[in-house]
Amino acid sequence: MLQLIRAGRASTRAELVEVTGLARSTIVQRIDALLAHRLIYDAGGGASTGGRPSTVFAFHRDAGVVLAADLGATRCHLAVVNLGNEPLAELSADLSITEGPERVLGWVRDRFAELLTHAGRSAAEVRGIGIGVPGPVAFVTGQAVNPPIMPGWDGFSIPSWFTGSYQVPVLVDNDVNIMAIGEHWTHWRDIDHLLFVKAGTGIGCGIIANGAIHRGAQGAAGDIGHIQITDREDAVCRCGNIGCLEAVAGGGAMAQRLTRAGMAASNSRDVVRLVRGGSREATSMVRGAGREIGRVLAAAVNLFNPSVIVFGGDLAHAHEHLLAGVREEVYRRSLPLATRHLRILHSELDERAGIIGAAVMVIEHILAPAAVDRALLG
Repeated sequence: MLQLIRAGRASTRAELVEVTGLARSTIVQRIDALLAHRLIYDAGGGASTGGRPSTVFAFHRDAGVVLAADLGATRCHLAVVNLGNEPLAELSADLSITEGPERVLGWVRDRFAELLTHAGRSAAEVRGIGIGVPGPVAFVTGQAVNPPIMPGWDGFSIPSWFTGSYQVPVLVDNDVNIMAIGEHWTHWRDIDHLLFVKAGTGIGCGIIANGAIHRGAQGAAGDIGHIQITDREDAVCRCGNIGCLEAVAGGGAMAQRLTRAGMAASNSRDVVRLVRGGSREATSMVRGAGREIGRVLAAAVNLFNPSVIVFGGDLAHAHEHLLAGVREEVYRRSLPLATRHLRILHSELDERAGIIGAAVMVIEHILAPAAVDRALLG
């Protein structure tokens, strides 16, 4: 019933009876429980049809808050949002994931406390925490598993770090997955099959299948950055293998090549800066990276047949220079039927996709029917 009220499909007792087929006494009992737990509230009387106006119930968006963190390789985004996924306070900052879990998560925990104060909310109001990290994650345990760019994080229990401050569910996922969730929830809920590609220091892909995130058997689905695309011995990837997509088309790899060519570049944002500054070498490199990514995505299009491919991450800020190369290879190498209605475009949410997705992940978890039943039963 809470889901029906949240979605606006039913807002009165009579409508809930009609939609669910449950007895009115059951509806009344359930409504009373939801009211007692402040998950819904009495929004007043509806339009009268001749008798007493029906009471209209609405979802209580401010019955609690969720903390969200999108941790990238070199930058992070944090937010406090209400249960309607409306941001109450946000923060973006440079933060290297290589500083290790204790230092990074300690910083995140301190900033969460500051954001709560700024939003005028308390720790007691926190209902859940969502974290995205730039590496493979065992979703069930919330542990990073052999993450190539996260030294010291392997097997570290991220949820346990927050249990001393918040006795709430802590969900951890790959940063690309939460970006895919955020983009899909905000702009593409009518699309069942979508790929979200994050192109930055590394390259990853979040997969929305049948309207939900697809993590795979062990949480490693979508790790396209470590698909081998060349036998070149000089293309050494941070994962230890040779010729990975990330080692050729990732922002870090391109920054190294540009530096060797005499142009100062230490990360993917510097690569984009050079492109926007008119550097022909940087522009040519980014367009070539787009073609390499497009070759890999062409195989994914033939295999998965998505309706939409959305690009985010720092390299996406190179705009059409990157996507021109991607489109060239995808449309050339994929089956005509698979690309007949395929759209390839930039993220609408840009850097905010991750925090929105992290919040959605937690909100949908704590407001799922089974979770609400457990809460109502104490």
